[in-house]
Amino acid sequence: MNESVLSAIGNTPLVRLQHVFGEIPFRLYAKLEALNPGGSTKDRPALNIIKHGIEQGMIRSGTVVVESSSGNMGIGLAQVCSYYGLRFICVIDPKTTSQNRLLLKIYGAEISLVEEPDPVSGEFLQARIDRVQALLHTYPNSFWPNQYANMLNPYAHHQTMKEIVDALDGQLDYLFCATSTCGTLRGCADYVRAENLKTKIFAVDAVGSVIFGGHKQKRLIPGHGAAVRPELYSEGLADRCVYVTDLDCVIGCRRLVREESILAGGSSGAVLMAAAQVKHEIPPGAACVLIFPDRGERYLDTIYSDEWVAANLGGYPRLWQNTEEAAWAMATY
Repeated sequence: MNESVLSAIGNTPLVRLQHVFGEIPFRLYAKLEALNPGGSTKDRPALNIIKHGIEQGMIRSGTVVVESSSGNMGIGLAQVCSYYGLRFICVIDPKTTSQNRLLLKIYGAEISLVEEPDPVSGEFLQARIDRVQALLHTYPNSFWPNQYANMLNPYAHHQTMKEIVDALDGQLDYLFCATSTCGTLRGCADYVRAENLKTKIFAVDAVGSVIFGGHKQKRLIPGHGAAVRPELYSEGLADRCVYVTDLDCVIGCRRLVREESILAGGSSGAVLMAAAQVKHEIPPGAACVLIFPDRGERYLDTIYSDEWVAANLGGYPRLWQNTEEAAWAMATY
């Protein structure tokens, strides 16, 4: 029996994917982080950071927790802060989905909306962080989890990797992980090094993200990629980076729900499509794991909305990259 809802964080299931790629010579699994009680992998660092803050006396009675988030970390923190009776202010921007805004409010979080990007960089992220700094000065008894640089973020994902490795009896040959703050990626990579595993890590980044040296351009899927390289990034985190487009995310999500009955979020679709790009390079008998960070209900107005896709991606046929994608899209829409 779990002592509280927070003790249900972690130990998410690892399930076999048997349909989405058809007949393949390797074993393909998905780590369903959506089944954390707050709905995403960000429950893990949210709990880790807040518990540590309480234990170290940085968070005490009356402390105001302030964080910038596009969605999942904010929801994870809102859940944890609600449980501990802490006031939480989440700084968001216009790309935050309506579902995520509603979830934040239901958990009792206060929302501080940044309506304009930073005038120098043109990025909402810098504007959100500036707002966080202003709020920290407004409330002397305040605490910033700083998911972008706090090493307790990646440390929480050592447990994610341990769960995967234990479930596969030590045989994990390939891991595909989406990137944003680099918390999950760094935690998994650090665990691989610490345990001297032979696992090859594929980082899945967005076209338009600068994390792995790409050229900055507009991205539509929140929580996937970054316009500024996060402080948690370091050289050598991944053996390889695979880029995916916003359309890839849409097609991947639609494939998952149609073929595996998994209603997943945008970065999960990205991870699937990255694996699709390199599946012919994976040797027979290998164990391959895809980390699916969150659930699809948070994207009903975007990824799963035909109208949104048509309006924002400019029409499907022009953007299909190959006949396989076209066939899947035709079957979906």
